[in-house]
Amino acid sequence: MKRQIFTEDHEAFRRTVRTFLAKEVEPHYARWEQDGVVSREVWRAAGRQGLLGPAVPEEYGGGGEADFRYAAVLAEEFTRAGAPGLAIGLHNDIVGPYLTSLATDEQKRRWLPGFCSGEIITALAMTEPGAGSDLQGIRTAAEDKGDHWLLNGSKTFISNGILADLVVVAARTTPEGGAHGLSLLVVERGMDGFERGRNLDKIGQKAQDTAELFFTDVRVPKENLLGEVNGAFVHLMTNLAQERMAIAVAGIAAAEHLLEITTAYVKERTAFGRPLGRLQHVRFEIAELATECAVTRAFLDRCIADHAKGELDAVHASMAKWWATELQKRAADRCLQLHGGYGYMNEYPVAKAFTDGRIQTIYGGTTEIMKEIIGRSLLS
Repeated sequence: MKRQIFTEDHEAFRRTVRTFLAKEVEPHYARWEQDGVVSREVWRAAGRQGLLGPAVPEEYGGGGEADFRYAAVLAEEFTRAGAPGLAIGLHNDIVGPYLTSLATDEQKRRWLPGFCSGEIITALAMTEPGAGSDLQGIRTAAEDKGDHWLLNGSKTFISNGILADLVVVAARTTPEGGAHGLSLLVVERGMDGFERGRNLDKIGQKAQDTAELFFTDVRVPKENLLGEVNGAFVHLMTNLAQERMAIAVAGIAAAEHLLEITTAYVKERTAFGRPLGRLQHVRFEIAELATECAVTRAFLDRCIADHAKGELDAVHASMAKWWATELQKRAADRCLQLHGGYGYMNEYPVAKAFTDGRIQTIYGGTTEIMKEIIGRSLLS
């Protein structure tokens, strides 16, 4: 089915993204996977190509186009290229909305130009060793000291944690804590007491730096409060729909790409004197996966269009996230099986897709949390 949601402007942007990936990412990606981190130069290259901050107002160096379809193009193309290590989606779609919607004019002047040029790499620090999806479990705390906040605590599993120059930290700012006693504080590279721990050793997405962060008596200026004091819960809930949509878009793109490369493989690979694709079981597997992808794509494209118009609610974003990522997980498993022993070899894209994509049903809210959100909306 021909997709209906993109204009020629979006397709021109897609061509720009593909050129960028071919020139600036793909030749270096194997080395970045060995290093466990991408280069800072590729971030600056992305800034020069206009891939950073497409929704940021032009006066700060951004694209001035708050159209989620551009984010969808980026997610689709980076997924097809097998290059999740350059976490542009996190930067643009997750951290970006906090800065554009909550920052003061002074904060925007201070942070957004570097955000768009690639000189400032960003991260969002919510997860802690004892607190993942449950915000009430956050223990990192900031004490009001008059002209600054005194921040203490730790975070883990923070994407961009090694490279980040600017980290949006969720911290308790009331003694009693709880989900409604949280604020967002911006911690900048070089602040005394801010330290990075290990670059964590993951089973996939090896080029994506994921770190532990430690805050010991960090003096965060009052000017670095983002949004309202004790308003982080509302701020976080407001932006979660877009985060989940970005993950869902990558999920269906991954499933479709796996279907594409596996279909090509079973046409060429022979067994018992004929191509695998001539076996009824293999044809049925491909038929089932193609149908699941087509149905999911129709729903996802509707969600993308709705979100671009500001009409997508949290429940449908949750549906999109859990369904598309679970499909991605199933597709990776089934396509690896159809590749046989070759599917277990890292030189084959299906093997990397299997390990790189496994996190998709976990971060941004687990599948179980998505189902809880949907169930509550129907049964409360």
